[in-house]
Amino acid sequence: TLVPTMARYLLTAIPHHEGHAVAAPPSRNPFTRFQQAFERGFTWLRGHYHALLQRALLAPRTIIASFLGVVAERWGTGESWLAGRSRCDSCGHELGAAELVPVCSWLSSRGRCRACGSHISARSTLAEAVLGGLFALAFLQLGTSVAFAVFLVALALLTLIVLYDLRHTLIPGMFSTPFVLVSVAFAALIATDVRAFAITFLTAAGLALVLAAMHFASRGRAMGLADAPITFALALLAGPLAFSGFVYSFWVGALVGVFILARTPRGHRMGIEVPFAPFLAAGFLLAFFTGWNLFMLL
Repeated sequence: TLVPTMARYLLTAIPHHEGHAVAAPPSRNPFTRFQQAFERGFTWLRGHYHALLQRALLAPRTIIASFLGVVAERWGTGESWLAGRSRCDSCGHELGAAELVPVCSWLSSRGRCRACGSHISARSTLAEAVLGGLFALAFLQLGTSVAFAVFLVALALLTLIVLYDLRHTLIPGMFSTPFVLVSVAFAALIATDVRAFAITFLTAAGLALVLAAMHFASRGRAMGLADAPITFALALLAGPLAFSGFVYSFWVGALVGVFILARTPRGHRMGIEVPFAPFLAAGFLLAFFTGWNLFMLL
């Protein structure tokens, strides 16, 4: 109840009155002083919310993906992802400022380390470019709203999950739990009423149960159990297009699977483990940004 109420209050136009407002007299009651300080802070946030969000959009969006790539690479390894310079995995060369410019540094070096010449994976560069594009698409679709700010957080967490799953074929609960919570907040913000939110929530839960059933039926060979909460969160983001995004995920996964099998020698095709979170992200985001309803296309 509190989140939609605050959202409507932030987005309500602020009336302008002639003259200067009369400040409330100071009080000796500590609770009253705390209340007055909170009201002043919230009033300032209400007046500057749109300006702050627009300034955030002017910042290089690809830097966020670059940082998320570092977290995905170092999480669970014992190496700090808050401290320490980025370096080449082959020779240990610490990267300078000119080598850390998102996308541009990788292109200028032609995907190779400037010190030893070894190949540098394009995974982080692609993540930087894709996340920057998704941020721009989200702005065009949602505008400068509270829902847009929450959606950006969800996109950042989803990028972290996809990068980690691609690298380790594993999704830590420390990543999926906040992603689910942020997705619930987004669904609550965009829902027109309680009934619409309930339908979205139950649909998301149903799709998640389908993946959970696939996991237990195959004893973990067909699907990882960690994909179920990711499906739940993505379905909340997609809203009415959740079922379409769910189907698109399997279509994308099938296309990529055929491509992988075609490039793999016959004797090495058994036991190939492919992370499914990237396919889930691709399918649900495709439905969200295009608005393609599967029932309307058939």
